[in-house]
Amino acid sequence: MTITRAPKAAPSPEAAAATSPLPQFTLRAVVTGMVLGGVLSLCNIYSGLKIGWGFNMSITAALLSYGLYSALRSAFGTRQWNLLENNVNQTAASAGASISSAGLVAPIPALTMITGQELSYPVLALWVLSVGVMGVVVAIGLRRQMVEVDALPFPNGVATAETLKEMYARGKEAIARVLMLVGGAAAAAALKVVVTVAKIGHAAIPGTFTAAPGGALAAKGVGSVSLKNLTFSLDPSVLMVGVGALIGFRAAWSMLLGAVLAWGIAGPELLDAGLASPALLADGAVKVDGSWFGTMIKWLLWPGVALMITASLTSFAFSWRSVGRAIFSARHSRDGAASDGTDLKRSTFLRMALVAMLASVVLQSAIFGIGWGIALFGVLLTVLLAIVAARVSGETGITPVGPMGKVTQLAFGALDPGNATANLMAANVTGGAASQCADLLHDMKTGAMIGAAPRYLAFAQLFGVLAGAVVGSAAYLILVPDPQKMLLTDEWAAPAVAQWKAVAELFKDGIQAMPKGAVDGILIGAGIGFVLAVLEKLAKPRWRRFIPSPTAMGIAVVVPANYAISTFFGGLAAVLLGRVAPRWSARFLIVLAAGLIAGESLTGVVIAISTILGGG
Repeated sequence: MTITRAPKAAPSPEAAAATSPLPQFTLRAVVTGMVLGGVLSLCNIYSGLKIGWGFNMSITAALLSYGLYSALRSAFGTRQWNLLENNVNQTAASAGASISSAGLVAPIPALTMITGQELSYPVLALWVLSVGVMGVVVAIGLRRQMVEVDALPFPNGVATAETLKEMYARGKEAIARVLMLVGGAAAAAALKVVVTVAKIGHAAIPGTFTAAPGGALAAKGVGSVSLKNLTFSLDPSVLMVGVGALIGFRAAWSMLLGAVLAWGIAGPELLDAGLASPALLADGAVKVDGSWFGTMIKWLLWPGVALMITASLTSFAFSWRSVGRAIFSARHSRDGAASDGTDLKRSTFLRMALVAMLASVVLQSAIFGIGWGIALFGVLLTVLLAIVAARVSGETGITPVGPMGKVTQLAFGALDPGNATANLMAANVTGGAASQCADLLHDMKTGAMIGAAPRYLAFAQLFGVLAGAVVGSAAYLILVPDPQKMLLTDEWAAPAVAQWKAVAELFKDGIQAMPKGAVDGILIGAGIGFVLAVLEKLAKPRWRRFIPSPTAMGIAVVVPANYAISTFFGGLAAVLLGRVAPRWSARFLIVLAAGLIAGESLTGVVIAISTILGGG
């Protein structure tokens, strides 16, 4: 009798990683990731305070490190920078870069603006670190279920993995992209320096609106309103041009539409009706030349915020299947570790989870005076909502950080009405943890595709969060030392801060404290957000590009119109380049846009530091 043995199953990528001859978790991989994460965190903090958006920096970090170590190898004969080291590097770097979502561009400045509480650097860094670690711990517990068992797409992770594979298969192409990235950053940096040194301002767009006879403006002796008063101008900056190229033409033209409707059409009507006010000079006279953003936004932020929140929650509601699957399938494997020894042990994971949760509760109580019971409830809610956010991100590539934070704000508004601090900072934990959780799981997907050990990526994420908290917290304090005076202005529109601040103030002060007519504005904005979100989800893909993006429209309402104009130019340029030079665009457009954003952001931070050192 012949006995036939069944063939051995092919080892999983993780199992292969356990015996891979390539070094993975090396000192240089971790340090490089931490340095890049710290530097790139400046970009997301800068852009977050400008436009309210942050960007995934995984591919940018992978390209930069590849270029650096290729140069070192050519010059000094250093050991090759291998694929798995680069994976550890970009994991740490993306964690550090996304630290802005741990509160630095939304709830933390909103807290200062409402209560006046400002955190010292050590306290701020410790708080931001605790928020990030919370998200990492949740992700570690979800990795096996979501990446292996459910095998969710995690599209950003797939894109990073494919980019890494291509880089190491076609080295010359990777170097070309690195050069384009660095070249774009250098050009943007040079332009920022010239604009700052020469004090080049915005170029006015010709055009005026005549004030209505008998209206509020006419009563103040104002006969007309210029487009520059309404924030329509040309900005000598490439930051928003780069943003427009990255976010796509639909979002770009949606922003322009929102700006025209809010600032160009509704704006003059609000001024004539006395619901919004023109900017005034020190002597009380109307500021004829210049932007009136700071005064008009006090009314316009309400419909803009309502539009964004309603649209994001409505869109999130369409993900109810993902939510259900997340809640019912989120569980750790029985032994908490992969049989090949590449995952964290169950005991290690449980200790990390306990420490992270306890630290969050203690810090909420010690720093913000939040009761232990409410803080614990917030942490437990955070775990649940981070699981939901990770599932949605895994299936769609979009992490619903905003909706998760708003759910917590609404919950605490009901539990502890009037307590703006608890409302903001408990939601801070939720939003930041959701972002970090999804970020790590995308990196885990990348690692699974190229054969990296999951435990190394988890440790890399922790080191990256540490670097981001240390550098990002310092950058935030340097850029906006006085949030109450500096934010919600032409220079720092901070739309994310406006959202969080508005919700917290609504629960704290009630409807009666809102500007006259703001309730009507909220209803209009909420209605538009709901309708557009529904149309966006129900429309067939070929028609979806003709439906305005509600998120982009909402942002346009709460930032100066010049932001939308620059973003539109960036989106339009990307479309035209895609048609005229499709091969070039496929190779270089994204990295060029990322370079423009990084170059101006980093230079803006350097200028802010030099201004402080110079005492000016």
